[in-house]
Amino acid sequence: MDLDDSRPIWVQLANDFRHRIVSGQWPPGSKVPSVRELAASSGVNPNTVQRALGALDSEGLTAAERTAGRFVTTRTSAIDSVRRSLASGATDSYIDTLTAIGMDLDQTAALLTERWWAPDRQGHQTTGDAS
Repeated sequence: MDLDDSRPIWVQLANDFRHRIVSGQWPPGSKVPSVRELAASSGVNPNTVQRALGALDSEGLTAAERTAGRFVTTRTSAIDSVRRSLASGATDSYIDTLTAIGMDLDQTAALLTERWWAPDRQGHQTTGDAS
């Protein structure tokens, strides 16, 4: 993960951890790596990681169990809600960018469909409906 100076590090870490959860890298019910492990792999202070994980705890994405560690929620509705929120933000940015360069909805939909199946995106494609 590349950290930048434009936003607080803990916010960037929390976003990265959210992506790990909604993408399934950290599946529902799985044990989250320890604060020390995450701090070492990210190259940040453990207190910064703790703050990021605290944000996920308060969102209901993770929960700390006193002696067993921290776990990803098994409530798929919470994960789905965050996934939809992240997707909405990305979609809004996409719409803003394309409308700023003069593309309309039909052109945008055609471009999205074309790029979705582009050969240079192999490994990034998903199947199924978007509902």
